Amino acid sequence: MDDLRLVTLAQLSKAGAWQLELAHDRAEHLLIWITRGQGVALIDGARRGIGTHNTLFIPARNLMAIEMMRNGFGQALLIPDTAALTLPRMVQHLRIRDVTAQNELTVLFEAMGREQNAARPLHHSAMHAYGELMAIWLRRHLPDDPAPQQSAARRLVMAYCERIVHDHANSTSMADHAEALGVTPTHLTRVCRAETGRTAAALLTERQLHAAQQLLISTDVPVQDIARHLGFGSAAYFTRFIQQHTQKTPTALRRMAKPAA
Repeated sequence: MDDLRLVTLAQLSKAGAWQLELAHDRAEHLLIWITRGQGVALIDGARRGIGTHNTLFIPARNLMAIEMMRNGFGQALLIPDTAALTLPRMVQHLRIRDVTAQNELTVLFEAMGREQNAARPLHHSAMHAYGELMAIWLRRHLPDDPAPQQSAARRLVMAYCERIVHDHANSTSMADHAEALGVTPTHLTRVCRAETGRTAAALLTERQLHAAQQLLISTDVPVQDIARHLGFGSAAYFTRFIQQHTQKTPTALRRMAKPAA
């Protein structure tokens, strides 16, 4: 059985705020329940305000970024994309105003947390059962009306975000993406800024930077091999890219991530 895992948003960014705040995508689905504070999320090709009693469902391989204010608190259920749960296929952002519905989801998260922490016999099966109950809760609270027709601008940004997810680890430039989408780099930049608050180039840079830092802190792969994997022309160019955006060398980032002996 595929393991579900419950974490806090703080645990998703334990190596630094960049782990959530830079545009990136994940291999698993995320079901997020925010119970305190406010923030901003980049989901579904748009910048959205999020806050207390908001639920986010972000399917695997969707470009995302979440920035919470300092007092914010939320939990995230990490769901492998092979898990047999009846989940929506699209990104969802629900503002839950009904107190009963809020309590229902909070109780499910608390019960799953107890199962995970106690690790009793059959706790994986129990967590999967609670995960299915969460999926049912989510589907019950989806809007009755079909999603409104997306604007041409939103469709363009969503298509660009999808390309970034699949093509960030090569030498494809923002201008190359714009050409493939049939627009000019200037138009793509203008539309991305209006929809997401980020330029088209910034979105691509953030995805590359997230991938680079994640590989540096989570693997022992040589720097030159990471550079090659991510489409950089040389290890020297990769090092300059990391230093420009983090003010640290790749080696220094890797050293900082290792626990003290």
